[in-house]
Amino acid sequence: MMTFRRNFLLSCLAAASVFAAASAQAQEVLRVGTDATFPPMEFVDNGKRTGFDIELVEAVGKAMNRKVEWIDIDFKGLIPGLVSRRFDMAVSAIYITDERKKVVDFTDPYYAGGLVAMVKDGSAIKSLADLDGKKVTVQVGTKSVSYLGANHPKVTLVEVEKNQEMFNLVDIGRADAAVTGKPAAYQYVRTRGGLRVLDQQLTTEEYGMALRKDTPELTRAVNGAIARLKADGTYAQIVKKWFSNTGR
Repeated sequence: MMTFRRNFLLSCLAAASVFAAASAQAQEVLRVGTDATFPPMEFVDNGKRTGFDIELVEAVGKAMNRKVEWIDIDFKGLIPGLVSRRFDMAVSAIYITDERKKVVDFTDPYYAGGLVAMVKDGSAIKSLADLDGKKVTVQVGTKSVSYLGANHPKVTLVEVEKNQEMFNLVDIGRADAAVTGKPAAYQYVRTRGGLRVLDQQLTTEEYGMALRKDTPELTRAVNGAIARLKADGTYAQIVKKWFSNTGR
């Protein structure tokens, strides 16, 4: 009888340990860095983060049974912050580039974008060639900086910290154009007016969620979650919500 009780108690303890471990895993936090200043991808509305990236990552977290904890940081600090383990993943309309892939891993691409130029209505700038010799504002640490430096060396770059600062400089005439990601440019033009996006894109890019190279299992898990969201229609619903009215 004593042996039976002892074995029964041990079995209960083992079961409790498994349950506790499962519960702990279920409550495991996924820390995600972002710069929520880039509508419609990520921005703050009425004091709350929202946007395509925000909703997609929250859905990914739910599919992985992990709670998402957001960490706000300037765009230029996203990759360094990820590498230094300040967070587990960086999601902020980050283009997948060969240069970035030397430092971090990326998930499979989750949305296609690209760089575009935005100018004021009535501007003499009609094509990308017209950017030469002009003041073009860009956000520090983005692909816009390196791309223009390599492909439009006659452009005078005006680097700013935030996307909104770029748009403001064009609005008030202190910059002739802004080069940024297509979703943000069309969002701004649609909501503010007085500006237009050049028909010709500078680049075609793909967005990816960045993760550290020493967490390949997490990258696989996030890829799996994205695949499930695409399969069950959740991804399509989020895309429709945020991009169905985008200019193109």
